[in-house]
Amino acid sequence: MRASLIQIDVNEGESVESRRQRVTALVREQTDADLVVLPELWTTGAFAYEQFATEAEPLEGPTYEAMAKAASDAGVWLHAGSIPERDPDGPLYNTALVFSPSGELAAAYRKIHRFGFDKGEAVLMGAGQELVTVRLPGTTLGMATCYDLRFPELFRGLVDAGAETLVVSAGWPERRRAHWTLLAQARAVENQAFVLACGTAGTHAGVPQAGHSIVVDPWGEVLAEAGAGEEVLTVDLDPAKVAATREQFPALKDRLLGLDPPRHR
Repeated sequence: MRASLIQIDVNEGESVESRRQRVTALVREQTDADLVVLPELWTTGAFAYEQFATEAEPLEGPTYEAMAKAASDAGVWLHAGSIPERDPDGPLYNTALVFSPSGELAAAYRKIHRFGFDKGEAVLMGAGQELVTVRLPGTTLGMATCYDLRFPELFRGLVDAGAETLVVSAGWPERRRAHWTLLAQARAVENQAFVLACGTAGTHAGVPQAGHSIVVDPWGEVLAEAGAGEEVLTVDLDPAKVAATREQFPALKDRLLGLDPPRHR
């Protein structure tokens, strides 16, 4: 499986429509990939809180339509990053979308862990309630978004649901880049799964972005890592390596905590 992570520059001064057109063109170029991954909230910028309400879209809005068409044009599975979704019957959500090579919506994931503590996304957006996986030829994706990366129980739940490739779409700040790399490797090692973590580059809302999108294999080895600027990171993965790793080192079979029903002495 060939995966391409498009690390988008979200520098201020570019309109949402201009960036949407630019990203659509980048996706259409990835015809040699099987899976393309975009970052979190790339239309607005993950820290541009004041734009969430004004730029929020219905699920099947202009970004949905552009990404569905781009996936179909390129003939790829497309994890289209996330958008600020306006639910007509509820709050805003940070919602990630996956499209099939025919342009059909295969999955939508509303981010569960909202960043900001008592401000920003944490108060402006609602929390998702469901873990989401999507079956691709050869592997099952588990979906997570940015701050989710800090919560290992979410990823263990995705693995229990069958995930073998964990996709993290993010707008991670440069000042915590060391955590980004460390946590991506930790999630891969503890779940014996591939991790594809795609972030943004540039600076928006005064917050420099980490860039350094990364692909990690089930042993924790970094297969590829981007730099700080806009870049397309492409890597070939062998999905069979997940089953082989779990067979060679069957740590997941030795779990005692968090099981249903729990085991007691």
